[in-house]
Amino acid sequence: MTFGRLVGRLAVALSISFSTSASAQLPEIRGYFLSVALPTLSGPFTNSVFSELSRLRLMASPTLGPVELDVAYENLWTYRSRSGSAPIFGAVGGGDGTDWLPLQGNVVAESQFTWRSRLDRLKLSYSHADRWELSAGRQTISWATTLFLTPADPFIPFDPSEPFREYRAGVDALRVRASTGPFSEVDLVLRPADTPSGNTITALGRATTVVNGWEVGGWAGVIHDDIAGSLAATVTVAGAVIRSEAVVRRSEGETVVRFVLGVDRSFSVSRRVLYLVFEYQRDGFGYGDVAELPQLVLSQPFQRGELQLLGRNAVALQSSYQAHPLVSLQLLVLTNLNDPSALLTPAISFSAGNELSLRGGLFLGIGADVTELGLPAPASEYGPLPTTIYISASAFF
Repeated sequence: MTFGRLVGRLAVALSISFSTSASAQLPEIRGYFLSVALPTLSGPFTNSVFSELSRLRLMASPTLGPVELDVAYENLWTYRSRSGSAPIFGAVGGGDGTDWLPLQGNVVAESQFTWRSRLDRLKLSYSHADRWELSAGRQTISWATTLFLTPADPFIPFDPSEPFREYRAGVDALRVRASTGPFSEVDLVLRPADTPSGNTITALGRATTVVNGWEVGGWAGVIHDDIAGSLAATVTVAGAVIRSEAVVRRSEGETVVRFVLGVDRSFSVSRRVLYLVFEYQRDGFGYGDVAELPQLVLSQPFQRGELQLLGRNAVALQSSYQAHPLVSLQLLVLTNLNDPSALLTPAISFSAGNELSLRGGLFLGIGADVTELGLPAPASEYGPLPTTIYISASAFF
């Protein structure tokens, strides 16, 4: 019996148990809706285009004693005023192309309009006295220590330049977690993946604990058939949180080192909270020169969606300020130190109610756009990006 059929049969069995149990209650269905308008100006490689993105997510987590079924179903509709234009942000489930279970697909795929659906969660879990948990199916797994740049997270990384995702995408895996002490945990994950280069296996074991005020952890095993290991540490010094993580990996016949060091802290400014984040990343998968970009795009890590940024050396700066109890100002700057180039994403958020929020901002690329020889090729990571404005509304129900 395949993994997918096993999960499917377990889910059906649990559903029947819920419907026939006298003590079971109907599960609560929660929802999330997002609508985004994105006018984009023309750039060196693109024409101006208007795009619209809508996402509807329905969620339920029925339980029966120690057994829980976590389900989330997403629909994503995208419209582009010009056919053949570049895709916009917000692929359903992260769009990393590594889903193994057949729980997603296109409902409509036209030149200007697409409709995609995806079961972003289908996890069946069993917990025993808060000591250990066994789960199988599509579920959220994140081992990140840092906040934005997370090279040591072996699962789907969060895209720091994509503000339209409220939920981290699920991955198909078998997982066992066990508490070994008040601040210690062991985590084992087996994840099959269907990638553009074929089927792969990720099998990892991770341990975390707290020692003298330091939160430390590490994992080892294989990622997409590559041998890898990682260490991470977090400590608070003088009110600032210092975070670090690093991974060593054998990939495509080479040893690759990826690491990030970051610090974040909150300040009081005019009796309001100002939150600042700084992170520096060196990624052995990234390019040192933009001329290496075509080779990078063809690499397996890029095809599998493992890279958050393209440059070998990068810096992320993020600030948020609560200007009013209902208004928040944000600025995220992503910098490629090898080009150099930068992406600026200022934004303003307004809380229109307990369940409704409005947000507006823009994406502005800074850097060389085309090569000095005038060839049709980018001269930096962010310079060629066209300026994009967005206005979004999101609601929970």
